Order: sequence, then structure tokens, then C-alpha cells
Amino acid sequence: MYPKEYRFTKDHEWVKLEGDTATIGITDFAQKQLGDVVYVELPAVGKALDVHQTIGVVESVKAVSDIYSPLSGEVIAVNEDLNNSPEALNQDPHGKGWIIRLRLKNKSDLDMLLSVGDYEKFLEGLAS
Repeated sequence: MYPKEYRFTKDHEWVKLEGDTATIGITDFAQKQLGDVVYVELPAVGKALDVHQTIGVVESVKAVSDIYSPLSGEVIAVNEDLNNSPEALNQDPHGKGWIIRLRLKNKSDLDMLLSVGDYEKFLEGLAS
């Protein structure tokens, strides 16, 4: 269900690493909890983020939720398509629903992230 090459947080963000660039979004679990997404607040390109700093906000018909950066670095791209099509977070959370791209500041931040197997075990614990 979850891409094997991605890493995850207990706050339900995912990370896809390519060199020193990390693409970040919310997981399928997160979008299901939120329901229909109606708005996404994106950070400015060039913004420096620390681990667990708020990236932006996702607003759905059910709730408003902060999105946290799983890594430290500089925002080098935001998914502008979410401004007009926030529902991409529901339809394709691990693909077209990406939120930001970050240039990594500290690769050791990756050590704090969960593998797909660990994330799935974490989700099983939430269900019980």
C-alpha cells in the first residue's frame, strides 16, 4: 500500500529522497482521516525549515491540520497545483499530491524516520 522506498513519520508525513532533495507529502492514512481536502496552505520557496516545524495547513471538510517538516532544509519547490486542485491530496497522496520539495540540510535527520514496515506496524497499533 505504501511505497517501499519512502520513509515516514508518526505524524503521517512521507519522504521520498532523491540525492539531497526530499519530496514531502501526507500519507494515505492521513488523507483518509481528514476526509475531502478543500484547501492547502503552502510555504514560500526559500523558507528554511527545522525538523517538526510547521510547513503549512491542510483544511478538509472535517478538520484543519498542521503539516510538519520531517527534515531540516530549504524549501526549493511547492506543489502549486494544490492551489487549484487540493483534492489531489485525496486522490493521489503519494504521487501528484506531494506538498513540498526540500533541499536537505542534515542527512542524519533521515535516521529519525520510519521504514514502510515500521510505519505499517505503527498504524496497526493505532487500530487496536
